[in-house]
Amino acid sequence: MYERILAAFDGSETSNLALAEALRMAQLTGGQLYVAHVIDVVAPLGMGLTYVPVELLASYREEARKLLEAARAEAKAAGVKCETELLEVGGVTQSVADCLQACASRIDAELVVLGTHGRRGVRRAFLGSVAEEFVRKAECPVLLVRGEAA
Repeated sequence: MYERILAAFDGSETSNLALAEALRMAQLTGGQLYVAHVIDVVAPLGMGLTYVPVELLASYREEARKLLEAARAEAKAAGVKCETELLEVGGVTQSVADCLQACASRIDAELVVLGTHGRRGVRRAFLGSVAEEFVRKAECPVLLVRGEAA
């Protein structure tokens, strides 16, 4: 039961809560944890951008590696086997949810744990929801961990 658990982790408070829950599940089941961080340079910089400065991308990658190393250390302290992976959105036709879905399929995840910000109404419509998009496309069980309502 849940031998391969994928947790999406971006360092936010909500993803910290999701990581903690994924660690608890892995401890309970004796499963292995996979922690993924997705870099999306398309969304924050705009659809019309065709060139991403190398320094900016390098900065995003370095920060992501630090976050993933912190997650790995947390898993080790909890006695949970853990692998981490840095993913990048492949262009304007791919989303963070698509990246995570491809990762879940590739590792044959039996459970995916995602944080959700609990946004409603116009804020949710405007900002979108990685968790909602992922759940709609999910091929395995998904555990949503709710953060504080924004």
